[in-house]
Amino acid sequence: MIKFIDLFSGIGGFRLAFENLGCECVFSSEIDIQARETYKVNFGEYPSGDIFKIEAEDIPDHEILCAGFPCQPFSVAGKRLGFEDARGTLFFEVARIIKGKRPKAFLLENVAGIVSHDNGRTLDTIINILKDLDYNVSWKLMNAKYYGIPQNRNRWYCVGIDKLCGDMDLEEVFPSKSELKYTLKDILVDTTEQEYEISNIAKNNIEKHIKSYLQKEQLTLMEKQPVIANNIRPSKVSFSSNGISPCLTAKMGTGGNNVPVIVELNRKFTTEECLKIMGFPDSFVIKPNYSQSYKQIGNSVVVPIIEMIGEKLIQIIK
Repeated sequence: MIKFIDLFSGIGGFRLAFENLGCECVFSSEIDIQARETYKVNFGEYPSGDIFKIEAEDIPDHEILCAGFPCQPFSVAGKRLGFEDARGTLFFEVARIIKGKRPKAFLLENVAGIVSHDNGRTLDTIINILKDLDYNVSWKLMNAKYYGIPQNRNRWYCVGIDKLCGDMDLEEVFPSKSELKYTLKDILVDTTEQEYEISNIAKNNIEKHIKSYLQKEQLTLMEKQPVIANNIRPSKVSFSSNGISPCLTAKMGTGGNNVPVIVELNRKFTTEECLKIMGFPDSFVIKPNYSQSYKQIGNSVVVPIIEMIGEKLIQIIK
């Protein structure tokens, strides 16, 4: 059985994907207390804590390393573009463990902005470090809405294979584009929970702008797909009605207008709907702490995309 580790594990999106592929998780790490609680509820164990305090030799051997590390600037990025450039960053901890454990492969995920971060120097440093560790490396920006999932979520995915496994074209690891497997209309749930109701201010802002949107698009409410409002402000509201959700972000956990709103129902997306938009199974449980739950979901990965990439990765290293 292929063994993998789950770094910056959040609520376990990577783990779900690779366990669906028949792999075994032998180690996980996450510092956020609330995310650790959700992880425990679903997987029966708490992830280890602060990755800075974990020695590589204390991590079990594994074939695949998974990590959705936060993006940080490098103090001297672009000067040497070497291993030392990343010291003190969370990516350095990933590189440190790759260097110490030599997995056959790794799969990394990050925001699309990593490509242009610090004028491209951040990504240059990351790729050069991974290559210096003797891995063949390839990356791609993939938007979930083009891979079967109804969310406008563009993310950076990076794969690496130990050069000892052979010299190969890693482009085949990334899946081809596909049609949506479901839309927002398919996942709406019935709820009367007050937590999901929107404020009167949000209602007024939506009412102020919705008429012009419907006229422009020649739509009526619930004609085909629900009308979704986000970035709700007095001066402007962003609307969509194509069955695809705006990007779900960690900012949803800060409250206000950061959770998309279903206009016809005068309510926000429920946490259950958000999980489905991220490709989590119906059986997944997230603790009912609404702000923290939204934050955890927004910080997670799109499970089916990780699974598609992981399946190809496993085929290569077997």
